[in-house]
Amino acid sequence: MKEIRWEKPDGSPVSCTEKIKVLRQNLEELRQIAQDAFEDALLMECREDQIRAVFRELIDSLENPYQT
Repeated sequence: MKEIRWEKPDGSPVSCTEKIKVLRQNLEELRQIAQDAFEDALLMECREDQIRAVFRELIDSLENPYQT
């Protein structure tokens, strides 16, 4: 995965090394869980395009609990 430039709501970069480390770790954990679920669905003979669509829908349904 390419390096991500994390940004604050105002567009300025997140520069705290520890925050970036946590974001990187969270993303890698999410990627591994998604990969495992993807492979399970493929082994259960689900259509690849359908799996990806369901995953996109799941991501799109995430709610921001901090939204003002």
